[in-house]
Amino acid sequence: MLNLPTNPKQHLILFTRYPEPGKTKTRLIPALGTVGAANLQREMTEHTIFQVQELQKAIAISVEVRFAGGDSQLMQDWLGLDLVYQSQGEGDLGSRMARSLFEAFESNATKVIIIGTDCPGVNAQILETAFEKLHTFDLVLGPAIDGGYYLIGLRQPIPELFVNIEWGTAQVFQKTVDIAQKLNLSYVNLSPLADVDRPEDLPIWEQALARKMEK
Repeated sequence: MLNLPTNPKQHLILFTRYPEPGKTKTRLIPALGTVGAANLQREMTEHTIFQVQELQKAIAISVEVRFAGGDSQLMQDWLGLDLVYQSQGEGDLGSRMARSLFEAFESNATKVIIIGTDCPGVNAQILETAFEKLHTFDLVLGPAIDGGYYLIGLRQPIPELFVNIEWGTAQVFQKTVDIAQKLNLSYVNLSPLADVDRPEDLPIWEQALARKMEK
């Protein structure tokens, strides 16, 4: 059982990676260098955590950070003591997500959402909408423009949604929808958003920063 905060009925899991140069945002290293790519990972994670903290002002949720690379101490030194940290563990992305969902539902959560940190457009309003949609739908998906998804929300663990999928390809979202239809799940899609994975995606992050400065 995870040591979740009180009232963890609505639970948000944030998947991220410790920003070690050379180990993160590798597709951006040709444009940014190893340190630059790691700094981008750091900034994008902090941007996402800020949005999550804004959400916590609006609705009661518990939050957990699932990390790859680094360790709990490094994560606490980086992002502070107010968050629950858990290693993503072994396996492909699908098995790591399925495991995190299973453990959250085991800990009495009734609505669980997973997000990453690659999508600067994810904000508190989108996350609040996603939790609201879980009142009426079995599955909530946030489609990424590159064919993946930036958010998945469920009311129970459904491991079938995370197997036999080639993660990181343009078919991830459609394959997930196909599985949901086969399982007769009711699902709803949020607004499509852009990921920042490749050098040509960097203007998306720059625009997000500019919007932040305007506020």
